[in-house]
Amino acid sequence: MTSEAAPFDELDRRIVRALVDNARASFAEIGATIGLSASAVKRRVDRMRRDGVITGFSATVRPAALGWRTEAYVEVYCDSAAPPRRLAEVVRGYPEITAAMTVTGAADALLHIRATDVGHFEEVLERIRSEPFIRKTVSSLVLSHLLPESPEAGLHPSASEDATKLR
Repeated sequence: MTSEAAPFDELDRRIVRALVDNARASFAEIGATIGLSASAVKRRVDRMRRDGVITGFSATVRPAALGWRTEAYVEVYCDSAAPPRRLAEVVRGYPEITAAMTVTGAADALLHIRATDVGHFEEVLERIRSEPFIRKTVSSLVLSHLLPESPEAGLHPSASEDATKLR
């Protein structure tokens, strides 16, 4: 007998929305908002965690508050023999790389890098370029975020009204 995940319904969507908005909300608070008991919310959250719908809870931190004031996207071009798993091994060794993905188009990968300043960014970029299978990189420094409430900007969506105060 195969076990199937329980259906994901509108109440689950509302719970997920409430958790995305405030992951610290209690089950009772979420329940009061959506019309369920705290225990019913807990059962649903437990099921969604078990089924891999909810993969974790985290704090969103404004990078500049931690000293990460320079941000860039770097296109990476590899030799044809470089498999994605090798690139994944390399990028895990850089705490400055906050996201990395393979992409379509001319580049093989796209890296999101945060650094303390331009000098630090240049140092990270030179280390990346020294990898034997990296053929070239193309960098774009971020000047400003047009959507300051986006996760990439380091702000929680509910903090959008405070976004201008944090710059």
